[in-house]
Parts: sequence; structure tokens; C-alpha cells
Amino acid sequence: MSAAPAATAATPDTPRLRPLVTERGSAGFFSAAARRRIEILTCEDCGRRIHLPRPRCVHCGSTNVSWTPAPHTGTVYSHTVVEHQVHPLFPVPYTVIVVDLDGEEDGVRLIGNLPGRAEVTAGTPVRCTFEDLGEDAAGNPVVLPVWEIDTERASSGTEEDA
Repeated sequence: MSAAPAATAATPDTPRLRPLVTERGSAGFFSAAARRRIEILTCEDCGRRIHLPRPRCVHCGSTNVSWTPAPHTGTVYSHTVVEHQVHPLFPVPYTVIVVDLDGEEDGVRLIGNLPGRAEVTAGTPVRCTFEDLGEDAAGNPVVLPVWEIDTERASSGTEEDA
């Protein structure tokens, strides 16, 4: 469930790798992204988040699970700068970030990226926006969550929700 490295809009001149948005385990995540939402799989019986997504709750074993809203803000948990190009559509450098979503339990983290050698450290506040890549061959919307530094929260010196 990772996004391509640059947060720029896709154009015919800048092709992008697209995720398979209909894959059983992550289709709900990408369906929510198409509605400009972040959602995490949640157990309807015990209320715990199931991340990474699985067909049953890893806490109580229930199969009564559904996708429920999650915050669009968080803080950088960890990061690394990628300098070695591994694919022509992933221009380097770019910064891979692991994001702790605000208000979520431990272990609910999303992976994203920031273009270039981003000036981030653990605790840097970030927020999610969405990039529309059009439709796949079957007409399904392909929308990626993308992260950006939350300059408003960074300048106020708080890591609370904005």
C-alpha cells in the first residue's frame, strides 16, 4: 500500500506505477482513498485495528471486520533517503517515511514518501493529501494517499491534530 515517490500529478509525460486497487486485502483501503479518506481495517467485535489488513482479527479471531475512518494527520516515526534508483519511474532521491497516525494505537503506521531529500526527523508532523491517477483498465479509480510536511503544525511546535 505504498505510493510512488513524487507527489506531483500524473500526466502523459510523467508515467506512474499504479497499485492494483482491486486486490482483496487492500481494496478497501484504495476504495476509501478514491473518496479522499484514509481507512484502516477494524474488528467489529473487539474494536481493535487490524493492520496490516487480514481477513480475520489478529486479536480475537473474529471475521467480522470492516474499513473505518482514520486520521489524515500523523508524525514521522522513521525515515530514510533513497539514493539508488531501483526503477526508472522512481527518480532519486526521495525520502521514504513511516507515519504514526495521530490517535491510533501502536502498530498502525502507514508508509509514504516525500520528494527529494526531505528535511524530516522522527516526530515531524505530516498530513495526507490525495493524488488522482485516473482509472485502471477496468474503470476503477486509482487514487493514492500522499504525505506532505504539515508546515502549520511544524511551525506551531505542536504534534496535536490540527
